[in-house]
Amino acid sequence: MAELEQQRILKTAIPGPRSLELMARKTDAVARGVGTTMPVFAVAAGGGVVVDVDGNSLIDFGSGIAVTTIGNSAPRVVAAVQDQVERFTHTCFMITPYEGYVAVAEQLNQLTPGDHEKRTALFNSGAEAVENAVKVARTYTKKQAVVAFDHAYHGRTNLAMALTAKSMPYKHGFGPFAPEVYRAPLSYPYRDDKLIDGELAARRATNLMESQIGPENLAAIIIEPIQGEGGFIVPADGFLPALAEWCRSNNVVFIADEIQTGFARTGAMFACELFDVVPDLIATAKAIAGGLPLSAVTGRAELMESVHVGGLGGTYGGNPVACAAALAAIETIKAENLVTRAGEIERIMLGRLHRMQAEDNRIGDVRGRGAMIAVELVQRDTTDPDPGLTAAVATVAREKGVIVLTCGTYGNVLRFLPPLSISDELLNDGLDVLADAFSAT
Repeated sequence: MAELEQQRILKTAIPGPRSLELMARKTDAVARGVGTTMPVFAVAAGGGVVVDVDGNSLIDFGSGIAVTTIGNSAPRVVAAVQDQVERFTHTCFMITPYEGYVAVAEQLNQLTPGDHEKRTALFNSGAEAVENAVKVARTYTKKQAVVAFDHAYHGRTNLAMALTAKSMPYKHGFGPFAPEVYRAPLSYPYRDDKLIDGELAARRATNLMESQIGPENLAAIIIEPIQGEGGFIVPADGFLPALAEWCRSNNVVFIADEIQTGFARTGAMFACELFDVVPDLIATAKAIAGGLPLSAVTGRAELMESVHVGGLGGTYGGNPVACAAALAAIETIKAENLVTRAGEIERIMLGRLHRMQAEDNRIGDVRGRGAMIAVELVQRDTTDPDPGLTAAVATVAREKGVIVLTCGTYGNVLRFLPPLSISDELLNDGLDVLADAFSAT
C-alpha cells in the first residue's frame, strides 16, 4: 500500500455519505451494545492518520485505545505477519508448540521490570490476562480475596467487571459478579486533600485492607500504575512503592495491570519503571502485538510455576501470527527508539495543554506521562466535573478531523493516545484543533 499522506484532510462532513450508509448497515446487523466513538468507517491507517471510506484523513489521537502505539500497519509487523501466515496460522500451542510463543515469553521475561527469574503465559485479551493473573495469585498464596482500586478498569469478563469500578456502561445489569473482590481508595492528586501525599494515600488504602479484609485472606492487589479508563490518573509519588512494600510484608501478590500503559506508551517500556516498582505479576496486552490480539501474564517464576500443568492456556492463546507480530513490534520499539519518542510527545503535549489551561480555567487538570496525556474538565471557577463540556469539545474536535477519546469516572476527561509514529506537525495540528474546540464551546 502506498504511504499515506500525513496531514488532516476533510473532503466531506464528518461523517460522510459512505460512512452514513455503513452505519445504517451496522445498525441493522451489529448488536447495539457494541458502540462506536466516531461514526466513520476506516479503510487505511498509518503514521498518525486514519483514512475513512469518504477519503477524509483524520488525525489519530486514540491509537485504537493504545493498541497501535508503534503506528498502524508498522512495516516490520506487516512483514512478520505475512511471513507467518504463509507458513501456518494455528496449531494450538498446547497441542503442537512453536518457537514464536517461546520467543515472545523470553522477550517479556527480559523486558518487564525486575531481574528475578520469570515465566510468561500468553492469552488473547487484556481481560484474560487479568483473570489469569488473579488465578496465579490465588494458587500461589492459597488465599482468595483480591483488592482493586477506585476508578479502576480491568475488562469486561465477569471477574474483570467485578474488579472494574465504573458501573455504566461496563457493569450495569450484568451481575452477579465474582465474589471476594474488594475496593480500596486510590491516590488521585487532583481530587485528594492537598495534605494527602503518596505515602499517606497508601496508608489510607492499606489500613482499609487490614481492617476490612485482613492480609491473611488477601491473595493480591491489582492496580494500573497510571489509570486508563478511570481518567489517566497519575498517583502521587510514593503511593505505588508503599503499596508494593506492604504487599511484600504481608504475603500479598502485587499485580500491575500494564495493559494500557505498557510497551513504551508512558515514556518507559512499562509504567512501573517510572515509579521504581517491581511487580510480582504484570498483565500486558493492547500494544504488545501492533494491533493483533495477544496478551500475557509475566511474573516471578515461583508464582507462575505454582499452577498445575494444564491450569493455564486457551485455544487461541499465543496465536503464531500474533506472536510474530509481537516480536516485530518489540523490535520496532527498540530500533526506532520509541521510548524516547514518547517523551518528546509528552513535552509537546503538556507544554501546549498547560498554556491552554492558563487561558481557560475549565481545564482543571493536565496530567499524564509519555504519549498518555489527559485533561480533566470542570465547571468554570470550580472543581465540579463537567461531562457536558467534555462531550462538546470532543464532538467539535471529531467534526474537524481529530479522533479524541473521553474517559473518567465522571465522564469529564479528554484522553490523548497518539501513536508514537505521529509527526510533530500532525501533533501540533491536532492540538490547534483542540484549542479551537475549546474556543467554540
